[in-house]
Amino acid sequence: MGTPDLSVPSHAQSAVGDNHPRSGDGHRHPSGVIHDNVRHTTNFTVVGNHLAQHPELSLLAIGLGLHIQSLPAGRLCDIKTLAARFKEGTARIAAGLRELEAHGYLRRERVRTPAGRIVTRTVSCNHPGATRHRPEPARKPHAEQRPPRKKRALPAVPQPSCKSPALLQQATDLLAGLRGHAPGLLLSACDTTHLAPGVAAWLERDVTPSAVRHALTTGLPAEGVRRPAALLAHRLTAQLPPPPPVRAPAAPPPVRHPLQNCDGCDRSFRAPEPGGRCRDCRAAAGHS
Repeated sequence: MGTPDLSVPSHAQSAVGDNHPRSGDGHRHPSGVIHDNVRHTTNFTVVGNHLAQHPELSLLAIGLGLHIQSLPAGRLCDIKTLAARFKEGTARIAAGLRELEAHGYLRRERVRTPAGRIVTRTVSCNHPGATRHRPEPARKPHAEQRPPRKKRALPAVPQPSCKSPALLQQATDLLAGLRGHAPGLLLSACDTTHLAPGVAAWLERDVTPSAVRHALTTGLPAEGVRRPAALLAHRLTAQLPPPPPVRAPAAPPPVRHPLQNCDGCDRSFRAPEPGGRCRDCRAAAGHS
């Protein structure tokens, strides 16, 4: 009678599995909530207890904060959209959003779209005060703060053998008139001064002004000229014609002697010095 039956368990086995609260927890916490948790692997949102157990937010504000943090990026969460989703109405939802905004869980910004419209963007902060720092984009300096762009020097141009003021003035006038034939060839006074010797070198080589103008204004790029002075300097150098051929000196004109009076017949004839006879008187004297 005193021998125990070893086939009988000493106490009843618990039927609680891994996903249910253990019997020991019930003994330690006889009252209050007991968590029956399952580990989520998909379709879940991590929310901090600082929001879920916030001591100052209302239950409505906490619920709105949890709902907004669970929304995917780009989903609308304005008052009208939330009122259509929940039964609290626009007034209570607006008050809850103001609570979240006051405690840093919500931020509403007005931004301009690429199309030029002004829209309100809602930014949800899951941990106020610990938001990742986003460096502001570098601001472009104002026009007055930008360093002046260094102007590239113009290519050298041919130089005339004799820089006469009249020739340079003719070249300057030709350059100033190019814009009347090609509006894209509008030159500054500094550019004109630089190019004038090159045009003078062409004129010095017996090239007519119209030929120089034609060489500088024909065949311009269809998309326009970005640096007209540089283009003209290149053409004046690359298309410089050769010097004119050397001409033989012209024969001097025949010497015309002054008129003299003949000593024999008093007729006028040309001779280098006064006195003497004309050709007819000399012929008559030779036959006699």
